[in-house]
Amino acid sequence: MNQPAWKLSAYFPERLRTVTDGTGAARPGFLADHVLNLFDDREVATSVMLRGIASFGPIGVLRTDESLSLSEDPPAVVYAVDTESTIDDLVDDVVAITGRGLITLERTQLVPGDVLPALVEAHAWDAIKLSVYVGRTARVAGIPAYRALCDVLYHHGFAFAAALLGVDGTAHGVRYRARFFSRNVNVPMMVVSVGTPDQVSATVTELNAVIPDPLLTIERIQLCKREGKLLATPRELPPTDEHGRPLWQKLMVHTTEGATYDGAPIHREIVRRLLKSKIAQGATAVRGVWGFQAHNRPHGDRLVQLVRKVPVVTIIVDAPASIARSFQVVNELTADHGVVTCEMVPAALSIHAPGRRGNLLPAHYHY
Repeated sequence: MNQPAWKLSAYFPERLRTVTDGTGAARPGFLADHVLNLFDDREVATSVMLRGIASFGPIGVLRTDESLSLSEDPPAVVYAVDTESTIDDLVDDVVAITGRGLITLERTQLVPGDVLPALVEAHAWDAIKLSVYVGRTARVAGIPAYRALCDVLYHHGFAFAAALLGVDGTAHGVRYRARFFSRNVNVPMMVVSVGTPDQVSATVTELNAVIPDPLLTIERIQLCKREGKLLATPRELPPTDEHGRPLWQKLMVHTTEGATYDGAPIHREIVRRLLKSKIAQGATAVRGVWGFQAHNRPHGDRLVQLVRKVPVVTIIVDAPASIARSFQVVNELTADHGVVTCEMVPAALSIHAPGRRGNLLPAHYHY
């Protein structure tokens, strides 16, 4: 049966170490490894850890793939999706061992594919973010599963799709880590896409035929730009709900690495502009391995090419007023290229010693 679920997202440097074990005692090791250990111990339905290529946070340190130091300590993004009770039991433990970073909670639906069409039709949503979690090297009809997924999504006219390569995570409650001397068949990766409710409904039946026992999630989003064309500005939200709990929003900017603004890749320019202007508290860019936008057929890296054409997803999470200002920057830089979406984030906690901003008590706001 489908059921409401939480998506826990965490953004931090990959080489960041834990600060405590929750009881105040020292706990050596990297935060990313301990977080994934928690997901493994609690048998989280699906989780994935992605390596970023550009980021900054509240302390204003810029990390980009232009610097050799990025290979030593790249930004990391971790997503975990499960039932509300499972994620609720995890939140305090994740916060307790995190000395620096951003943690968010978002509402989602974790559903088996055979009931997804009925679920989608029951919601009056303008657009839907459909995420599919598959094994990193799983194959369908002789081609990688993520490529087969992108072909299906393209055929049904989705605004975009991006296949993001995981380096660690869980699938159906079992942890799989990428290793040098391994085929890494079950290491999770995610294919994130945006379409209309009708497109999602039409797609799911075909996805079930392509991927056996798929892990699927759907989330309500607002499609703000497509192919550089402005469709809508982010919805204006109040700073808090009626109980005084803060509201947050998330911008996701989908471009390709070969798309540039004034000679620089768009994702890199977005991160630099936001950092320089001090409009946003942070941003993270993640490179995909395959995908498409609008009418451009699915594609990725090839052996011989002058410019990389892989998808890049840039993520900005902040208070509604800051998101409105960040969107002005994003709108300028994506005038000719890109897909931009916005969604509400019920809870976010930014941890930066010696202070904290926000909390993980979910807000409630209907729009």
